[in-house]
Amino acid sequence: MELSSRVKGMAESVTLKLNAKAMELTETGKQIYNLTAGQLPFRPPQTFIESIRSELDFLKSYQYSPVAGFTELRKKIVNHIESTRGINFSAQGEFDCVISNGAKHSISNILGAIVDPGDEVIIIAPYWISYPEMIKFCRGTPIIVQSSIFDVFTPPLTEIRKAISEKTKAIIINSPNNPAGIHYSDEWMQEFAELLEENPHVNVISDEIYFEVCYYDPRPTYFYQKKPELLKRTIIVDGISKAFASTGLRIGWCVGPKNICKGIENLQGQLTSSANSLVQRAMLNYDFSSSAQFLVPVKNHLRDNATIIREKLKEVHLMKCWYQPVSAFYYMIDFSQTPAFAHYTKDRNDKTDYSVQICEDILNELGVVIVPGTDFGMTNSARLSLVLHKEAFSEAMEKLVQFLGNGPASASRPKAD
Repeated sequence: MELSSRVKGMAESVTLKLNAKAMELTETGKQIYNLTAGQLPFRPPQTFIESIRSELDFLKSYQYSPVAGFTELRKKIVNHIESTRGINFSAQGEFDCVISNGAKHSISNILGAIVDPGDEVIIIAPYWISYPEMIKFCRGTPIIVQSSIFDVFTPPLTEIRKAISEKTKAIIINSPNNPAGIHYSDEWMQEFAELLEENPHVNVISDEIYFEVCYYDPRPTYFYQKKPELLKRTIIVDGISKAFASTGLRIGWCVGPKNICKGIENLQGQLTSSANSLVQRAMLNYDFSSSAQFLVPVKNHLRDNATIIREKLKEVHLMKCWYQPVSAFYYMIDFSQTPAFAHYTKDRNDKTDYSVQICEDILNELGVVIVPGTDFGMTNSARLSLVLHKEAFSEAMEKLVQFLGNGPASASRPKAD
């Protein structure tokens, strides 16, 4: 039996692959510092846990919900988006919500519902690794706009403007950003809104799954807050995995124009049906606003680990690699700004991406697992997760910066072919 061409060309999720490898190595008894995970080492809010427990006695908690989710919960989610973003959907027309099996499912649903073969979808590097694969699976073409550490991973709007063509169906905006751990400034969002006004055929998928995980002011703002009429061609994606520390419960959603949501509902109905009804019913009884208090220690934890990165880089004179992460769980290390990089390059003109090789050396020598930047659209870099417990994270960073400052213990400069 042959695999389809769609699947043959699909890359494996390197994040999940490395996370699994880290777990396997840990089970062998080796000291492993897993800096790959995009999930918090915290229990979900206690009131949410109690809400789930209280639903276990009811028959309906084990039965299908409507494909798009329980109507009351969908209304609650729409109201939550309105109150937290300071917007009014009804002033712009009819909007709806579709609840799916996580934000990843929501994004793939959206792309499946709006992308035709040959359509272009603009994504910004560094991007979440699944975006290009999802676009290609829908027979669309990912168009990549680059950013860099020198502009704190904020994409130049001039480059986005150049990337827009008559084939552009949508732009995916991920702010707060995975993998960079930043969110785009208010000024950037204002200019982006103006750019969208110039291009009325372009839609936006706004991936806001880390919206509530912002641990330095100012908080994230969005283009549609500047020009609310842009909501008519915007689909907002969010979910419980980050704000509720509930990655495994697989509940996400999208909110957008009603006709688009109806198409997404039809697609989901044929492919997967409804999301987990037990968790949906528990969410009906949970006060979403209470998550803000739950996230206080989470944000303190992320700030502490961000400070550790800065201190460890400073100790070995690697402040060229420093920028201030302000949201989400991540930090990008630019290997090309470190002395270790010289042990891999052949000469100054060498443009090879050594991300995977460097990350493998770090894993083998130090037991520190980080994710190569290659699949995030960034060469010679890696993503670190800030979620590890403080003491272990400090130990991991101590090992990592020593490697970056000195190079691998068994380093030998690769020979030219």
